[in-house]
Amino acid sequence: MNKKKLTPEQSEKLLKVLHQRFEKNTSRHKGLDWNKIQSKLEKNPEKLWSLNEMEETEGEPDVVGYDKKTDEYIFFDCSPESPKRRSLCYDYPAWEARKANKPESNAIDTASDMGIEILTEEEYRQLQELGKFDLKTSSWIKTPAHIRELGGAIFCDRRYNTVFTYHNGADSYYAARGFRGALKV
Repeated sequence: MNKKKLTPEQSEKLLKVLHQRFEKNTSRHKGLDWNKIQSKLEKNPEKLWSLNEMEETEGEPDVVGYDKKTDEYIFFDCSPESPKRRSLCYDYPAWEARKANKPESNAIDTASDMGIEILTEEEYRQLQELGKFDLKTSSWIKTPAHIRELGGAIFCDRRYNTVFTYHNGADSYYAARGFRGALKV
């Protein structure tokens, strides 16, 4: 069986969870129709698999928008705190450069393995307009090349009712820092 495909039972269970979350959080996706979203998901089993990966790591994926130009629905990790994919340095070069105490993996490759993208700073700020996220944790975000080339990476969190963007060495990792993903279907 294809590793990146859910069984019919898994698909049904995930669709039910996503539908319940959709109904519970209508302010995140005003004007969107669940039946159209479900139809798209059913036609894209690899995307459903990626959403399941987000769900399995407690990301609580939910629809946060619709791109009319590409006819795609946009899902973000909407868990209150950074999902349970933490203690990861930023990317493979940072992981490889660590001489001691290497983390299990890195955020960029983990996201890629899941079939998702790490949120950009703009997307992270859009998410924060939908609620209050990362009040105790932080999340790596897509780092501009000019920062990464100098060994750094950036992350965000919300403190004092304000979204902050910070920097750190790309090889750093913390138990309270993960990453949030985006998926277009």
